[in-house]
Amino acid sequence: MECKRLFDCIEHQLTNFPKEDMLAAKENGNWRKYSTKEIAQNINELSAGLLSLGLSAHNFTPEGSDKIAVISTNRPEWLIADMAAQQVGVIWVPVYPTTNPLELTYILNDASVQYMFASNQELYDKVMSIKDKVPCLKEVYTFDHIPGAKHWTSLLNRDIDILAQVDIIKKEIPVDQVATFIYTSGTTGTPKGVMLTHRNVYFNLHAGKISFPFPDAPDQKVLSFLPLNHIFEKVASYIYMYSGMSIYYAESMDTIADNLREVKPDGFSTVPRLLEKVFEKIMLKGEELTGLKRKLFFWSVNLAQQYDNLIPGTKWYQFKLKIANKLIFSKWREALGGNVKFIVTGGAACQVKLLRIFNAAQIPVYEGYGPTENSPIISVNQQRAGGMKFGTVGPVIEGVQLKIEEDGEICVAGPSVMLGYYKQPTLTAETVIGGWLHTGDIGVLVDNKYLKITDRKKELFKTSGGKYVAPQPIENKMKESPFIEQIVLVGDNKKFVSALIVPGFSKLKDWAKQHGIEYNSNEEIIKNTMVVAMITDIVEEYNQLFNQVEQVKKFTLLPREFTIEKQEMTPKLSIRRKNVLANFEKEVNAMYASL
Repeated sequence: MECKRLFDCIEHQLTNFPKEDMLAAKENGNWRKYSTKEIAQNINELSAGLLSLGLSAHNFTPEGSDKIAVISTNRPEWLIADMAAQQVGVIWVPVYPTTNPLELTYILNDASVQYMFASNQELYDKVMSIKDKVPCLKEVYTFDHIPGAKHWTSLLNRDIDILAQVDIIKKEIPVDQVATFIYTSGTTGTPKGVMLTHRNVYFNLHAGKISFPFPDAPDQKVLSFLPLNHIFEKVASYIYMYSGMSIYYAESMDTIADNLREVKPDGFSTVPRLLEKVFEKIMLKGEELTGLKRKLFFWSVNLAQQYDNLIPGTKWYQFKLKIANKLIFSKWREALGGNVKFIVTGGAACQVKLLRIFNAAQIPVYEGYGPTENSPIISVNQQRAGGMKFGTVGPVIEGVQLKIEEDGEICVAGPSVMLGYYKQPTLTAETVIGGWLHTGDIGVLVDNKYLKITDRKKELFKTSGGKYVAPQPIENKMKESPFIEQIVLVGDNKKFVSALIVPGFSKLKDWAKQHGIEYNSNEEIIKNTMVVAMITDIVEEYNQLFNQVEQVKKFTLLPREFTIEKQEMTPKLSIRRKNVLANFEKEVNAMYASL
């Protein structure tokens, strides 16, 4: 069959490579596997149940179609409910589990959501706490069995006549029907409902599969842990499904390491922040080593930092790298399950240093790029020969047209560009002009082939001297130091650039111990004169890589990491600069107080 709608993927897998473990998740401490046949049956029966509630596409318009929301961690029921809604033309509205009650209320009302799925007690309670403020919301169903709540299986309908009706309806769903609203506020602003059609997402899925490429691989497994309500992980899931790969869902973000060892996946998608965390843990273990083992460890890491996939290096370098892989990096690969053939990262810029080290260690990491508004992939570093260049987000994928405006803004056109923002025609018109999506990102083409993101257009700031500063490249460079966990540059309309710095506290603890400094608390250690002097030396060293106006003249050390809970980071772990600056306004003002 020809796949055109997202739910066609299930029929495609059922026909071409039916599996016993299409999806899998931990239940009562054991991996519960769901076959393709079982998943397909559950999808159809849930579609029948939704029809019985009176839900449908009606006139197939975004306004006229019914909507169902979900707030849940990654699990098989999420994907089942997603495709069940699609098959009867109901628009799927996923919400981050971390969404605060105020934003949740706004999204549910804005989308006129009638029914909702919540995965567990905590999320069910969150929804019920605001249900009175959402008059359109009729009922909430749960994935876990929760006393007093309706379980999702109560919707399953096995009536032959209704199932036959589902079969008729799903054949009539047009490719231009909106499949999902993805609400995104990004790093600033009120949540916006990005309307993505089946054509949008399926085109991106197909182009991504061809361009990366993802060959059909029914013998392979992947681990899924990035939130499914983010279009990056959702599209990746459909690519895996279409390619016949089994999808195993991690129990939580805290159990990823254990789940990797259990599942032994062939690949997964992630964000740079999580890769940074993995690397930090590896380096801390290296610090604990002594003698020859310690020397070998750091010799190997230094060797890996010189790696370039496009320039093979001398035979002597290749020989040394082979030794490092056998003695040191083999243990890293084992910690990731021992089978990883690809890791795709996106959502934010990845440190070049990490890309070099992981790829040298035969842990292939491929950085990609794309906003939700493009469903999302614009470009990705690729598995094929010549398809990867460190420091870039790779070649533009097949079928996406690219142009870079005079001010450097990246614009794209093609079938994956969104229908628009729900109920926001003015904002849509400002973002999609003449069919071209204006991403708000600044970039260049390297070697006329590889796209390189240099900064966010809205994040560029101008000093009081009239000089523009792009903070992201400076921040990414300074984060290469293990002593700098997070950093946000400050300087808009200021005389000079300063920075808010969250130290790498684990590394700092070891350093303090080596220097005989008592470590009682984060609050106390950041005030220690020796610590401040050490961080000053690091900042000054990196400053030499940038021009005068870009150099950090002052900094303030912070006692804690930026968090999602305090609205300082997005759910995909990107910095919300505006909120960080607001939360640390006192510290920022102090750096300029003497002027």
